[in-house]
Amino acid sequence: MNLKAALSPENVARACADAMWAEDDASKGLGMEIVEIGPGFATLAMTVRPDMVNGQRIAHGGFIFTLADSAFAFACNSHNDRVVAAQGQITFIKPGRLGDRLVARAREVTRGGRSGIYDVRVTAGDTVIAEFRGHSRVIAGTWLPTQEPQDK
Repeated sequence: MNLKAALSPENVARACADAMWAEDDASKGLGMEIVEIGPGFATLAMTVRPDMVNGQRIAHGGFIFTLADSAFAFACNSHNDRVVAAQGQITFIKPGRLGDRLVARAREVTRGGRSGIYDVRVTAGDTVIAEFRGHSRVIAGTWLPTQEPQDK
């Protein structure tokens, strides 16, 4: 049975996110949570903790980038292909602050062959904190089985 064909695209995205989340120690370790997942999109959130602020006493850009990158990863892995980042670029717009709940919303811009482009907006409430663009590359493998194993 082809599991991907038997599931709706939304259920495939959720099942892929569950499989990926189980192995994602970095996102879990930073206190991220998956807020929403679907085919080609993902929303993750993270609260800025004291160990995430820099010498300016604002959210360290590396943590903001990591949140955006994680949302990007869940969005581009939502189609049951194993996908990695080929490139990521971020523009910081406003500072995040200690205690802010940062929300990263990733959406698929285009996907074809082995490549994709995804945009991620990071916000704190109604304030845009950063804009991220990621380029993805499909690698070997899937998150979900694509057919039943053959008896040998």
